[in-house]
Amino acid sequence: MNLKQLEAFVCVADKKSFSKAARKLYLTQPTISAHIASLEKELDARLFIRNTKEVSLSEDGTILYSYAKQMIDLEEQIEACFCGERQSDVRKITIAASTVPAQYILPGILSRFIEKYPKEQFKVIETDSSKVIELIAGGAADIGFSGTVLERKFCKYIPFYKDELIIIMPNTGKYRELMEKEDLSWLKNEPYIMREEGSGTRKEAEKQLKRYGIDVERLAIVASMESQEAIKRSVANGMGISIISRLAAEEEIRAGKVLWRKVPGEGEGRDINIVYNKNFHLSKSAERFIRVVKEMYEIQK
Repeated sequence: MNLKQLEAFVCVADKKSFSKAARKLYLTQPTISAHIASLEKELDARLFIRNTKEVSLSEDGTILYSYAKQMIDLEEQIEACFCGERQSDVRKITIAASTVPAQYILPGILSRFIEKYPKEQFKVIETDSSKVIELIAGGAADIGFSGTVLERKFCKYIPFYKDELIIIMPNTGKYRELMEKEDLSWLKNEPYIMREEGSGTRKEAEKQLKRYGIDVERLAIVASMESQEAIKRSVANGMGISIISRLAAEEEIRAGKVLWRKVPGEGEGRDINIVYNKNFHLSKSAERFIRVVKEMYEIQK
């Protein structure tokens, strides 16, 4: 096993294609295939699942990826250390972000970051909070943004923004009356639209409702949706109620398309966190990025 083989393996995993990896590494496709075949033979493991359109990591491949990515990153960091800014200034940062920070917070951060460091490059992966933490824990992303904290070894969370969760409802006479009631037990009887499994918003909403004595499993759930836009439109069209981020609903609230009120017991809101893996050495680019976030939101630690 050598670094060239591992580099080929990581590139195929990232590109999901032998041919794209070959172009990226300026190698022939047979050379890439030979590197992977040698690794599979040496490790006595199948690393990729191949189909007609793309390749994906097998279970053994996923395990190897977390180690191989660390080794490739360390190689790049050694080069950056001894070759100076020529290498480190063009280091691409991979950022994984859950829906709310990806759509409503990250664009402003990226704009400020590029303004300060115009030579930097980045790749953004939008997914749910569970997948964000999985990517950080496995070394597949440098920096993550998550609306919930999931315990994973070596993951370091830095809260930097307070996000308020709210109940949104159709703007009808019925809900204008209901929203004025101090007791929210009526929630149990209303059609409820949930975020998808793995969503940080969903996890936090379930926690808050539980504190209020409302069992989520007893709600009249009519749908589970990944898209916040679809949820907001469904609520505006009278399909039911939902709990989402205040950030995500601002436009609909201003336009009068939906009614809203705070989630009971929500207090000051939930933390939006920047997260990274303490076990991996951060590149200079990633350190700069975290520094920009702390400066923007006046985080001291």
